[in-house]
Amino acid sequence: MTQHPGQAPDSVSVDFLARLGAAMMAANYPIALIRRTLAAAADRYGLSNQLLLLPNFVQFGGSAHAAGTTVRVERSDADLRFDQTFPLATLVRDVQTGRITAPDGLAELARIHQLAPRFRPWVTVIGYMVQSTAFALIIQPTLPALLSAAGFGLMVGMLRLLARTSNAVQQLLPTIASFLVALIEFSLGRVWHFSQDSVRDILAPLAVFLPGAAITLAVIDLTTREVVSGSSRLTYGLMRLAQLAFGILIAAQVVGVTTAELNTLQFNTFGLWAPWAGVLLYACGILFYLGPPVRFLPWLMVTLLITYASQVAANALFGNYASGFGGGLALMLCALAISQRPNAPPAAALLQPGFWLLVPGSIGLIGVMQLINTSTSASITAMLVSMIAIALGLQSGLLLWRGRLPLAGRTDTS
Repeated sequence: MTQHPGQAPDSVSVDFLARLGAAMMAANYPIALIRRTLAAAADRYGLSNQLLLLPNFVQFGGSAHAAGTTVRVERSDADLRFDQTFPLATLVRDVQTGRITAPDGLAELARIHQLAPRFRPWVTVIGYMVQSTAFALIIQPTLPALLSAAGFGLMVGMLRLLARTSNAVQQLLPTIASFLVALIEFSLGRVWHFSQDSVRDILAPLAVFLPGAAITLAVIDLTTREVVSGSSRLTYGLMRLAQLAFGILIAAQVVGVTTAELNTLQFNTFGLWAPWAGVLLYACGILFYLGPPVRFLPWLMVTLLITYASQVAANALFGNYASGFGGGLALMLCALAISQRPNAPPAAALLQPGFWLLVPGSIGLIGVMQLINTSTSASITAMLVSMIAIALGLQSGLLLWRGRLPLAGRTDTS
């Protein structure tokens, strides 16, 4: 890139690092990792590292020169697609090891942002339906629940596709989707007297709205004393839960459903194999819905099976609340261990699908369901404790890993 008269000599490097930081934020990297990556790169490029990181905001300044000091400010207003995070992880690794120049880095960032989705929109809708069906196999393995989850998954997948055309609709989508799913389910229950599976039928198509990335990163950020970022992400996560709860509560009031009419017990008419088959089917749904590289699928399956097995074991030994902790602990350790292997995906890519798997299996949204027509705070406590248990499991896994092995490069998620 040609240097223009009056332009500071480090402007290209400053521009690249500011944009890289914004891209890492859009890919839901922990703030501490972004800070260390940019600081190390600034040293290699000979910059003074005047860096300010806030949620969705990067300010990077270069060294003082006769032509002035270059300062770049970048905002991260939208998340990168899941498939775009893989080439970004390669770019981050190249920056950390000093194998790429600032001009080449800018060109690679531009290429990543311009990448087209891997699959056509209708394939992602099918992938979402497969995910929803897989959740039904995990949390309520019955034929009615399976059919309901597939139908609602197709509906919510189409809603997500339509919401891409409007930012306002996208922000309200969790409330809109939860309202429509709950309204239809509760109405059918009233007409056909079919309420045995009603609560768990609602869980399956709404599970991916759970703020997995936000809560995971909030725990990591707070652990590393990034208080502003951690608090902001935790607040966002709680707000997303409130959106889901609001839609369900309004639907219940419209239909006139009370907690006495609902049942949150789990039934399994297929056999012990069904939840395990659901975990594998869920991984296939992730492949078509989010469009990661095909080589990601075996790693994802291993991570999900270990996470689910740990959740089941913790539930059998210590109870429902401990299931989230055991699953979160195994998820973090497994993701970090896998990320150290050659050509393996980054840990961050494994955490979000794993969190989506964990929450419906613990108390999760069932606590929200029980808010319907209740005057006690027991259901709120149940929901929050289950979410905190998962977060503490993730935090414990991270701390155990940091105490055993030095985290560097792409494996450093702290």
